[in-house]
Amino acid sequence: MRWFGPNDPVSLMDIRQSGCTGVVSALHQIPVGDVWTEAAIQERIAIIEKDNDKFSELRWLVVESLPVHEDIKKGLPTREKYIENYKISLQNLAKCGIKTVCYNFMPVLDWSRTKLDYTMPDGAKALRFVWTDFAAFDLFILKRPGSENAYSEEVKLVAKVRFESMSEVEKAELQNTVLLGLPGSMEAFHLETFQGLLNNYSEIGADELRANLHYFVSQVAPFAQELGINLCIHPDDPPFPLLGLPRVVSTEQDLEMLMNASDVRANGITFCTGSLGVRADNDLVKMARKFADRIHFVHLRTTKRETEYDTLVFHEAAHLAGDVDMYGVISEILKEEKRRIGQPDAQIPMRPDHGHQMLDDLQKTTYPGYSAIGRLKGLAEIRGMELAISRNLEE
Repeated sequence: MRWFGPNDPVSLMDIRQSGCTGVVSALHQIPVGDVWTEAAIQERIAIIEKDNDKFSELRWLVVESLPVHEDIKKGLPTREKYIENYKISLQNLAKCGIKTVCYNFMPVLDWSRTKLDYTMPDGAKALRFVWTDFAAFDLFILKRPGSENAYSEEVKLVAKVRFESMSEVEKAELQNTVLLGLPGSMEAFHLETFQGLLNNYSEIGADELRANLHYFVSQVAPFAQELGINLCIHPDDPPFPLLGLPRVVSTEQDLEMLMNASDVRANGITFCTGSLGVRADNDLVKMARKFADRIHFVHLRTTKRETEYDTLVFHEAAHLAGDVDMYGVISEILKEEKRRIGQPDAQIPMRPDHGHQMLDDLQKTTYPGYSAIGRLKGLAEIRGMELAISRNLEE
């Protein structure tokens, strides 16, 4: 289960009681691009393992994420320094026994939503994305130059009506939600400086960003392979361009090109069913089968497209209730684990991603998508399905 560090409202004991043995964490306090020292890594390991002599053991098994500096994404000359720092951090992680490292290559923003507390029919709260609300932010709050060219006339009209009907409180909530930036954080980008961050990508399209990503993995993945580390890129979330920023890890073709950019097994994938599943043209079972040998980390969650044709309105569904064929995906993952028997990475780390805020957690302040009870519910459902599929495969 993901744990954001000592300030996470979900405690390590909560994670232990959920039945997890592995912790997914990162050193969020270290500025992006700086080296993760052995001392800093060991400090986090000591915190996670502190009560292992009294209770069931927890280990830091996966880094999520070792972030990639924006200069690397933009392909600036300074990227060489940050790539070298990245390799030193990987070396230090390997020395400390951590061999699975997740990262992403989304420019400026990480995942994006327009509502953090969408009320579900059962009263639980979920994350939601509505394209016309996002357009309202872009057109009338951010007022991004050229934004009018990114939307159809119909979307612009609906967004205008939507914006004009919003209260000031609703506008502020939408702004803060879009600008939240990073999971595990309640601090948003500042509107006054955000346009400047976007401007840095004004000359970078999908081809340029993809070339910069492929250069990065060509430099880093072979080194990770020597260290025995599996790198695993997280797909774009949501998997389409936003705010004029390209996104290049959204489809089967994107992943295929990336795997070919550095043909070593360490150049791998975080198979996030929620992110990839937003697009109806992504066949997740086929993709899980095709890239099985390169899948080093799995996020199991599902989203629900709210119309048959419009993937630009979706919410985080209960783990077994959305558009993802969870049975089919888990079956492919278990088949791959069976094929890997005898290898050091035979067991592929999995975590239940984004749970609903529900029950007692509705009265608590939690990181969006990362309350304890909703993730525990998803984990229980997934483990039950995993057990049933495993028995079926044995028979």
